Amino acid sequence: MALEDAKSQIDHAFTRDDPRGPSYELTFGGATSFLRRRYTKDLSGVDIAVTGVPFDQAVTNRPGTRLGPRAIREASSLQAPDAPYGWPFDVLSERIIVDYGDVAFDYADVPAFPAALTAHIRGILEAGAAGVVLGGDHYISFPILKAYAEVYGPISLIQVDAHTDTWADDDIDRVDHGTMFYKAVKSGIVDPATSVQIGIRTTNEDTLGVNIIDAPEFHRIGPESAAARAREIVGDRPCYLSFDIDGLDPAFAPGTGTPVWGGLSSAQAAALLRGLAGVNIRGGDIVEVSPPFDTTGATAIAGAHVAVEICQLLGWRMREGA
Repeated sequence: MALEDAKSQIDHAFTRDDPRGPSYELTFGGATSFLRRRYTKDLSGVDIAVTGVPFDQAVTNRPGTRLGPRAIREASSLQAPDAPYGWPFDVLSERIIVDYGDVAFDYADVPAFPAALTAHIRGILEAGAAGVVLGGDHYISFPILKAYAEVYGPISLIQVDAHTDTWADDDIDRVDHGTMFYKAVKSGIVDPATSVQIGIRTTNEDTLGVNIIDAPEFHRIGPESAAARAREIVGDRPCYLSFDIDGLDPAFAPGTGTPVWGGLSSAQAAALLRGLAGVNIRGGDIVEVSPPFDTTGATAIAGAHVAVEICQLLGWRMREGA
């Protein structure tokens, strides 16, 4: 497939025959699946299923993250069809990646949402695929992790965020984007001793034993050292990567529900994620992209790049046969 094929290739989200490789579509046209991967509900032989969770319920200030998955998909179509820059391999060519569409739920029945999402992710994992989730407010990580814990037991967590999201909340049924990791630890879903939160810059006295590399420390030691420390903390345990877009400084991602200054730059985030190559990552999410608060689209572009990096990390782990 060559660049001149752009004149005849269109709507690869539906028409592509080969599930691997690049897609030379017009960046301004065609169906906007994630990276022009094929939309399908058939996960037979699929390595990575990208899925959207258009949900927001408890964002502290700015709503709108339910529009995040759509914006991330659109932004992903702007990326070059070449292999992801800076990696020694191209996961799009080596692995079968599909766009699995979005989770279905009744927006008027919020209490039923968590179980619907857990079942949705369970279906991906039972099919033998890894999940990359486009959110959605950060609460969605809790129902997702429930499905992962069914497979792997207590899982390690690498979280990039401005907030720990471990504020105390013993009402397991509350749908709150700031307490879901408190519940995950208390429920035995996440192992705090082998988990790490990176970029934290809000006060929370009780982090439940989760390791913290806060934003000032991150800036002091740099992304490569932060990644090395994260790899040491997690070890070879199965791990889930959750990237809240407000882990980035608002200068790089203004379209988020809870912006906090002093965060990572996009270049630092790229170096951090690539420094995690070799971690036993089994899935991940990119959350809190709120398009209404960023008319430039920069936040969605950052979110799309994060999702690509998660795919590359999964591909690295699959290369190692883990």
